[in-house]
Amino acid sequence: MNPLTALLDAQQMKESDRLTVASGIAGVALMENAGRPVAQEIQKRWARCPVVVLCGPGSNGGDGFVAARRLAEADWPVRIALLVPRNSLRGDAAYHAALWRGPVEPMTPAALDGAALVVDAIFGAGLSRALEGSAAQTLAAAAARKLTIVAVDVPSGLMGDTGADMGAVPAALTITCFRKKPGHLLQPGRRLCGELVVADIGTPESVFEQVSPNTFENDPALWTHALPALQVDGNKYTRGHALVWGGYPTMGAARMAARAAARSGAGLTTIAVPEVALPVYAAALTSIMVSALAAPGDLERLLADRRYSGLLIGPGAGVGDATRTHTLEMLNTRRATVLDADALSSFHDDPHLLFGAIAGPCVITPHEGEFVRLFDVAGDKLCRASERCRCRDKGQRYGNRRSRWPRHRQCQCAGNSCHRWRGGCTRRHPARPFGSRDGAIPCIRCRCLAARRRGGGIWPRAAG
Repeated sequence: MNPLTALLDAQQMKESDRLTVASGIAGVALMENAGRPVAQEIQKRWARCPVVVLCGPGSNGGDGFVAARRLAEADWPVRIALLVPRNSLRGDAAYHAALWRGPVEPMTPAALDGAALVVDAIFGAGLSRALEGSAAQTLAAAAARKLTIVAVDVPSGLMGDTGADMGAVPAALTITCFRKKPGHLLQPGRRLCGELVVADIGTPESVFEQVSPNTFENDPALWTHALPALQVDGNKYTRGHALVWGGYPTMGAARMAARAAARSGAGLTTIAVPEVALPVYAAALTSIMVSALAAPGDLERLLADRRYSGLLIGPGAGVGDATRTHTLEMLNTRRATVLDADALSSFHDDPHLLFGAIAGPCVITPHEGEFVRLFDVAGDKLCRASERCRCRDKGQRYGNRRSRWPRHRQCQCAGNSCHRWRGGCTRRHPARPFGSRDGAIPCIRCRCLAARRRGGGIWPRAAG
């Protein structure tokens, strides 16, 4: 894994700070290193203008005091609005507050008068409650006045672990330290953060190894090593033979999936269809071979051909006993299988039957509704597994399977689900997290907007 693509949750970030201080870097120096880039990034992007820095009671507020001092030293007109009495600050935040020689006033909407730019340094990624009181009122007023907002770590009110919105207002720029958090990439957090900058604050790379994250921003380095290398003497017979189950009467999705298999590199692609649908499929497909299934047992006989190296069932297959039976027949081959759409929904009342049948390489691609039906979880979109997904050290069970999932990493439900059947999961969601059998949970940052249409989850697109 590329360590620069790692995502740290609030607890891991807190631990990284502790380890950094233990390595010999003073906490006040670490805070100075965190606040200085905020001022620098502002000066890179905007001309000198009146600034109000909104400071909270903790480390984020301390970063705000540093940023304010640095801007003032560069002759920017800066004021600070503080959420709590100044004499209540403690630790490193109190140290940097004492270095500030400019005005400090209570945090109210009136503190924004005359400002053109607002630095949101109230709360960081560890906030787990709704934004309220004067902090919420002041930020809402800044948004209503259309002031430019720069957030420190995350926009206040954004949960760094999940991307959930607890009252945050959108920022034009967010500066975070050391590594990104899951909430920077997961919606609605990605939208609320605006431009994102990761600042180097001097944290030793050895700290990363000790924290051992298992959530990563998607990057080709995560998976290019697993792509099969093309051989100079290869041909269509050596590049794999994909078999796609084609449904009836809904036939478009299966045809698109078959074309996608061919376009992505399969040497041969066959689509198996009910005999009644053969004329439609044959007329619509050119390089894709079509095999008619006329009688019960035909699919099983087709699967007996070992030349089929990759299988797909689900798009347009229909929900019911027939699809369930065909899915189990495919899984019984122990060949690489992709389960999508109706192949998943057909097991919503008995997911253990599906999980128990998966013995070979398998990837599932549920959308939001299919994921909820299959895993019987509820809650916020990326917090579905709060109660079901227990940590491995407690050794709790789900059904008859021992859980090996991290402790309440709610944004990791795609990865948590993979442990249930030792497979992979690509979840069709605006942030599109997915999980792998080794427990790594990559999150895609730049999802193609063209995917937000019917069939967009099937057709292969150029990376970009």
